[in-house]
Amino acid sequence: MRRVKAKKKFTPKPRARAGANARPATARAAKGSGDDRAAAPGVTPAVAGLGNIRDSIDAIDARIHGLLNERARFAQLVGISKSASGRAVDYYRPEREAEVLRMALKRNQGPLRDEEIARLFREIMSACLAQQEPLKVGFLGPEGTFTQAAVLKHFGSSVRALPLAAIDEIFHEVEAGVADFGVVPIENSSEGTVNHTLDMFLSSGLKICGEVELRISHYLMGKMSGFEAIKRICAHPQALAQCRAWLDEQLPEVERVGVSSNAEGARRARDERGTAAIAGRTAAEIYSLNLLANEIEDRPDNTTRFLVVGRKLFSASGADRTTLLVSTSATDDSGALFQLLEPLAQHRVNMTRIESRPSRRRKWDYVFFIDIEGHVSDPPVAKALAALESRASLFKVLGSYPRAVL
Repeated sequence: MRRVKAKKKFTPKPRARAGANARPATARAAKGSGDDRAAAPGVTPAVAGLGNIRDSIDAIDARIHGLLNERARFAQLVGISKSASGRAVDYYRPEREAEVLRMALKRNQGPLRDEEIARLFREIMSACLAQQEPLKVGFLGPEGTFTQAAVLKHFGSSVRALPLAAIDEIFHEVEAGVADFGVVPIENSSEGTVNHTLDMFLSSGLKICGEVELRISHYLMGKMSGFEAIKRICAHPQALAQCRAWLDEQLPEVERVGVSSNAEGARRARDERGTAAIAGRTAAEIYSLNLLANEIEDRPDNTTRFLVVGRKLFSASGADRTTLLVSTSATDDSGALFQLLEPLAQHRVNMTRIESRPSRRRKWDYVFFIDIEGHVSDPPVAKALAALESRASLFKVLGSYPRAVL
């Protein structure tokens, strides 16, 4: 990517003030379209002919294009004001992006759905940030996994996505600076926690910078044209579990093989006779497989939550979540967990999730992963955490980050 030199300054053009002699910007942009009124926002063309409608769309596209370039130039100014030789990771502000998305959704009155508006604004921000250089984001590969889809939903497509073989490899690449951020699965609404991800935080110094919620639809796919040729089904163990009831009913005698990712299962389905896979629709396109059954997940609201991990904490966005890692010197003592949680109740801080994992210090000793509402800089949260820390033998803020927007 070509860097913007500090000596090249951009001065935004002053906008004309409203007045009797001021010509509206919308009319200027519409000049040459055949009908200035047709290009004004929210105005229906005076003559509802196909030609007029197309002229209006062309004029609107021109205005959108001009505004996109204007936004990109302001994004360049942000980079120049911070460091002429900085990297994209230095400019990325997840709390600011979350704020922009929330404002966009608040303004939205249709006809575009909220999901479409959020995706469009995410892509705009992604492209503007990539003017410096694209972010490098590690994900659980190979290509075609749901984790890759989570990367695109959160960061947009103007990033360099790095497929990695395992969750621990994602952590290591971010720690080493090879990747700017990583995206890892943390829990599924049907099957619960991804313990491998939790356990990585016991030894890693990485911080949670964001979260992504992704609606998960599973598809059965393979080279064959029907169920009768299926001898085995390969998928990630979580995917197999999320489709357990459907598989029990439709393919009870077929062997189920757990693999490192759904995309790996799709690769095997491409290369092995008699092997089918469970994966997302994109995997069928990437690996040239036939879709044998659609949306076979057992629950219609099947959703996976992913975490974005990076090397530092960020400021509050106004709608945040904080994740803690805590423990006591003797977790088997009566009231040990109560002692840790009491400060949250005293300061009216809402706990949304708690998980226990072996501490690895000694047998039958545990640590607790706790999610609470709010940011560490919020006064009630700060007071509660100070009291909690004084009671804990282990206290670590894993992240304080914007809640998933959609």
